Formats: sequence, C-alpha cells, structure tokens
Amino acid sequence: MSGAALLQVDGLTRRFGGLVAVDGVSFAVGEGEILGLLGPNGSGKTTVLNLISGALRHDAGQVALAGEAIHGLPPHRVARRGIARTFQLVRPLGSLTCRENVAAALAFGRRRVFGTGAAAEIEALLDRVGLGGRGDALPEALTYIDQKRLELARALALGPRLLLLDEWLAGLNPTELRQGIELVAALRAQGMAILMVEHVMDAIRSLCDRCVVMNAGRVIAQGTVEAALADPEVVRAYLGDDDA
Repeated sequence: MSGAALLQVDGLTRRFGGLVAVDGVSFAVGEGEILGLLGPNGSGKTTVLNLISGALRHDAGQVALAGEAIHGLPPHRVARRGIARTFQLVRPLGSLTCRENVAAALAFGRRRVFGTGAAAEIEALLDRVGLGGRGDALPEALTYIDQKRLELARALALGPRLLLLDEWLAGLNPTELRQGIELVAALRAQGMAILMVEHVMDAIRSLCDRCVVMNAGRVIAQGTVEAALADPEVVRAYLGDDDA
C-alpha cells in the first residue's frame, strides 16, 4: 500500500454461535486505493463489509477510518463518518423514483443536502453513473445494471471517503462489465478509495492495486493481485489440494 491508510482493520472477529465467520482479520486500505477482498463463497467477505459498515457488531478487533475508531457504531453514524456501500443483492427504494432515491441519500449523508438546493447535485450524480435523464423512472423499470447504477449513485450521494462494493460487477454481460469497470476506474481517478468484494477476475486484474484473500474466515494471502492469486494456499482454497 502506498500512502497513508484511510481504513485500518485490526484483528476483526465475528462469531455466530460456534461458527467463527471472521477470525482475526487485519488489512488496510490506502487513500485513493482500490483493494480487492477475494475468496471462495462463504469465506467471510460480506461479513467483513457488514462489520465495517456497522450492519453487524464485532466480537473483537478494531476498525478505524482516518485514525478514528468506528467499530461498534450504528450504520448511519458510520455513513456520516465517510463510508458508503452497495449490496450483493441490489436494494433500491422501490416506491421512490431514481431521483428520490438519490435525494434520500443526500438528505441523510455527510452534508445533509435537501430541498431545492439538492436538485442540481441529484442530476449530476445520476449523470455520473450513466442514468442521466432517468430521474423519473422507478427502479422496477430499470435493467439490472441500471439498478446497480442507481444504488451506486445513492452510495455516492452520501459523500463517502471510502466506498464498499459487494459484488457490484456480478451478473453483467460483457458490454455491461466493461462499462462497470470503466465507471469504477473513473471513481478511483477522482481520488475515491474503494474496497471491493468481487469474483470477476477481469475486474480484479483491471482495477485493484492490491488484494486480500480470505478462506474460512481468515486472511490467507495479501499483496499485489498476481502475487496473491499465485499463492499456493489461495490456489488450494479455490481449486483443492490436487491443483495447489
């Protein structure tokens, strides 16, 4: 990681009864960096995002944003400190238009922009993600990628310093995937730090500066993308002992 750590995760642990879903996980995300959080299904990646964003309470460990502890805070307070996220299953506010979805995020985000003062920002955010001119549409009228674009616009409306993307590029066709990669790359070019859970290796190789690989709740490798993916323990986690 080059530069100062924006997000620092140390010894993060979460148990569900006798299952340790996240087991002493530690890593950092630098200012303006894209860090990939990888691993087989069930390895604990989304649970880590839930712990960082406040959706789950941790059992042990620490999370700090810009040197300020945020572990244990509820989601709305984490968001106001500067972390926004998308979800593995898209969650637009279905009864609201695209414009109203973004307006809700602006009103409850870090700057609390609302009313007529928010109108120009809403249109700019929709245009930024490729939904210009679609402000009056309801989420159900959007394609799958456009619903993802809407959720991203809503996350950006919170004014985050760190964006958490949970398989945001999953399920897209090749053209949509290329557009999605270009959009994420543009966010990084504008200085945003991103922690992304992803299985699409083309996206990981195109976007990520480094990656952290998990298996069974633990970090098994971290470093440059190529070095981490070539680690024998990572190969074993994905393909089994015969291929390691």
